[in-house]
Amino acid sequence: MTNTIKVEVDARGIVSLVLNRPEKRNALSAEMIAELSEFAARAREERDWRAIILSGAGEVFCAGGDLEWMRQQMNADRQTRMVEARKLATMLNLLNSLPLPLIGGIHGSAFGGGVGMASVCDVAFATPECLFGLTETRLGIIPATIGPYVIARMGEGRARRIFMSARRFDSAEAVDLGLVSQVVERSALMEAATQEAERYLATAPGAVASAKALARSLSRSLDPERIEESITALADIWEQPEAQEGIAAFFEKRKPAWDRTGKS
Repeated sequence: MTNTIKVEVDARGIVSLVLNRPEKRNALSAEMIAELSEFAARAREERDWRAIILSGAGEVFCAGGDLEWMRQQMNADRQTRMVEARKLATMLNLLNSLPLPLIGGIHGSAFGGGVGMASVCDVAFATPECLFGLTETRLGIIPATIGPYVIARMGEGRARRIFMSARRFDSAEAVDLGLVSQVVERSALMEAATQEAERYLATAPGAVASAKALARSLSRSLDPERIEESITALADIWEQPEAQEGIAAFFEKRKPAWDRTGKS
């Protein structure tokens, strides 16, 4: 029994994996991270599964990190922050290294960790109105643990366009960045994802797993050392005054000290 995700499997072995916290915009809570990790472990053992379709319940795919989790990090010590960062990094790595295809159906918005979730998909579809953004630097932090997967998906050059500025971008730019494969209408989103999943019903599961493993092994950004570096980077940034100011300003509904936009 899961509280934050919903899993259904059809007779052909196509799996529906739904982020199921619509009231929280499917933000990545500690519980959801744990349940996604457990799901990924199970998927490695299910010999009849052929492809996974990842989507979000409600109006948003994934709003990023859970607000309560962020609040806890403000007051945590370094060791605790490292432990929590490693849980997120492990979950992303488990999903990224699944031995079967992971297909994303993204609607509404995907911010921060939501972009990370899209980045671990092998193929992702998005709706025309969908907005994306790596918004961490507005809070004085960085897209650290998701960073290796964003870079692997987009390449360094394209990622730099959106990695530091915290600006939002639309589905068309997400296609240009390589984050999304195709833009489809909301009414056709799950149909497009299902059609992509059905391609794997005619392929040899072992060969698919080996081909995916080879593709991953050729990406230097996903070396264990790079992933560990991202965990340390997140713990480091949480210790900086900017992070404390940015998170405090967010919860106090005010502009942080560095904001010179003149906007409220």
